[in-house]
Formats: sequence, C-alpha cells, structure tokens
Amino acid sequence: MDSSNPTGILHDFAPLFRVYRNGKVERITADAETVPPSSDPHTGVQSKDTVVSQENSLSVRLFIPKIKDPSQKLPLLIYIHGGAFCFESPFSSMYHNYLTNLAHQANVIAVSVQYRRAPEHPLPIAYDDSWAAIQWVASHVSGDGVESWLNKHADFERTFLAGDSAGANIAHNMTVRAGVNGLFGVKTVGMVLAHPFFGGKEPDFFSPVLEYIFPGVKIYDDPRINPAGAGGVELAGLGCSRVLIFVAGKDGLRERGYSYYDALKKSGWGGVLEIVETEGEDHVFHLFNPNCDKAAFVMKQVVSFINPVH
Repeated sequence: MDSSNPTGILHDFAPLFRVYRNGKVERITADAETVPPSSDPHTGVQSKDTVVSQENSLSVRLFIPKIKDPSQKLPLLIYIHGGAFCFESPFSSMYHNYLTNLAHQANVIAVSVQYRRAPEHPLPIAYDDSWAAIQWVASHVSGDGVESWLNKHADFERTFLAGDSAGANIAHNMTVRAGVNGLFGVKTVGMVLAHPFFGGKEPDFFSPVLEYIFPGVKIYDDPRINPAGAGGVELAGLGCSRVLIFVAGKDGLRERGYSYYDALKKSGWGGVLEIVETEGEDHVFHLFNPNCDKAAFVMKQVVSFINPVH
C-alpha cells in the first residue's frame, strides 16, 4: 500500500470496519435494515421515536403494549442494543422486532436507547449518551415529562436495565452509575445481561479494536471493560437487587460471562444472581433466530424475571 495515498487504509479491522486516511469509515459488517415505529397488528404493541438530545441527534424508541386500563402502571424496561459498540441501533429491524415481542410478552413499557457509535465517536461516549438517555427517562418520574406514555403508565418503582453483547456491557455500567449517583424516584429492580461483552486479562480477537475505539485506556484493567478484574471492586455497589445473565455454549465470550458471575457473587453485593447457559448456540442467537425453541426459552426467562411469581 502506498503510505502517501491520502485515501488509503489507515486502520483495517476487518470484518468489522476500516478507517481511511481521509477520515472515512467503512463498515464492513452491515447494520440490519432500519424500520419505522409502528402499531403491530399481531400484538397490539405501539412504538414511537422521541428525541432525547437535539445537540447530538439522539432518540429513543418507545414500545407500549395494549393498555386496557387508562390508570394501569407497567414495569419499565430500558434496553441498550449491542453491536460491538459500532453497529446497529434501536431502529434496526432486529431490535425493533425483539422489543415489540418483549413488550408484548412481559407487558412492559420499553425504552430502546440510541447512542453514538464508535469508531467515529470513541468510548466513553456510548456510556455518556446512554446515561443521558436514562436520566431523560427519569425526568418523567413526577408525571410531567415530555412523553405521555412514561408519564401515565411507567412504574418507576419497577425499572429494569437490559442489553445484549456490548449493550449488556453498557447496561452493567449504567447500573453501576445508578448505584453510585442514584436516580431520583427510580428504583432499578433488576438487570438482564444477554451474552455480555466484557474484556479479560488476556488479549482476544477484539482487543485491537477495543484499544482503538477506547483510546488512552488500559482495557485489561479498566472496570468498564473488565468489571471482574481488580477483585470486582465496583460490583459490590451495583445499583439493583437482582441480576440475570445469559451465556451461550459456542460463544467466545461465554467464559467472560461466567467470570463476571463469579466476581459479582464474591463481591459482597447482596442481591439475587442467576446465570443461564444455552448449550450449542452462538453469540446473540436469540436475536438472529428469534423463532427457535431456545430463543423462546430465553424470552420466557426474561419475562419471568420481570414478572416474578410471588
């Protein structure tokens, strides 16, 4: 390659993305197609998009199941999408369909969070954007926010944070922030982490990408990336009382999920912790193949976690 070529490749992180000398970013892995909000004819779930930050052009997509009682309050689920911090959005067909189904089956109001993506917007921007969105949700606690669905129907005493892959990493970090900073009027009951992306003490296939998109950070020691490291010092103050973790048997991140589980269990955090492994499946299979029996089982587990039988 001619290094003097201003349009040549500067960083090649195939099969994810390439960065060119002129600043262009080429995403090799394509996002799923985006779909507009809708009223789903099969479930009755409605969705709509609302701007959270005009300055950063960020929105959330809200989902509400069919409301039978105008005074009805429903659990609130704040969901953060995955995609290696670099791909997908709340508006991707995959996440739209998943949240529609989850809102229907769990009878929850769901808020699907948008954040600015790497590499154009390196970490920790995704963390800060997600926290800003959560604070925006919390601004509806008194019933006088900008979103009527949240004002009228969200039960902020039954709030859950969830995410998959990199989104599970972000959800964990948001729950840590909630434990440290608090969210006035919001009780974060539980957290669901599906095939969480966490780092470890040893390099892996994603380490070079992570070092690029999170500049100036020692990724093996930073608790945002490797919360199980350094004795899991931040885990004891995790701001929820229940945690459900999913791992998959063929997922390269399987052991990281178990390491997180073990570190949280030993940290002194006093909540209820459960881990569920799906044998023979790969990373986020439940999103790519949502109609299979194992994906249906994962969905059932999440629904039961949000709506426990007492």
